[in-house]
Amino acid sequence: MLWDVDYTLVSADGLGTRLYEVVFAEMFGRELTAVAPKAGRTDRAIIADTLVLSGVPVSEIGPFLAALTRAAEAGAVPGAVRPLAGAAEAIAALAAAGIRQSVLTGNIRPMAALKLARAGLRDHLDLDAGAYGDVHEVRAELVTAARAAAARVYGADFSGAATILVGDTPLDVEAALVTGARVVAVATGSYGADELASAGAHVVLPDLTDTSRALAAVTEALAVSPGAVMRCKKGWLTG
Repeated sequence: MLWDVDYTLVSADGLGTRLYEVVFAEMFGRELTAVAPKAGRTDRAIIADTLVLSGVPVSEIGPFLAALTRAAEAGAVPGAVRPLAGAAEAIAALAAAGIRQSVLTGNIRPMAALKLARAGLRDHLDLDAGAYGDVHEVRAELVTAARAAAARVYGADFSGAATILVGDTPLDVEAALVTGARVVAVATGSYGADELASAGAHVVLPDLTDTSRALAAVTEALAVSPGAVMRCKKGWLTG
């Protein structure tokens, strides 16, 4: 099971943007005035567009990612990161049920690790089995990377519906659908439940506050058959 990080598990209050600003100022000696749209996208894609907006050659993506990695590893920018309601409880319940969990996030790994640590959500998440935003501009490519990582860690096949993504944007949903994974969407970001259902999510929850509902959603995502559409007490099942 692969969790998105921002607005699925945590609210980081602009930490990623502040790290971008620090790195940009260090590299180019001026203030970063515009950041490309971020919701559901990878750091590699966001940085590429941000550099273009700032008149910087796209060839600087590699050095920028390297500098961003160093800044995140150093914890160079202060600021609290808040776990979203029910996130810790959902992670713990899934772990107790024997479900292996990692992350599939647009963040580079050090930034994801920093946010999760500050939010107190590192327990039960095996970051070695996940995929991160420096891998590719297209989020769906991260699913392939995460499956390969999980196969190395666990010696098991996670193809098809053996992989479940949990996220808050249509791009999370799309990444799952085009790779044959199942997807549980949570309406805790900037997209509503109806938008996520329309995007094709197999399960949609309003949030993670109902731990039993979150646990059931994962097993229902595995079980729901193609073409089925069901309305649940606190969410939707579509397939």
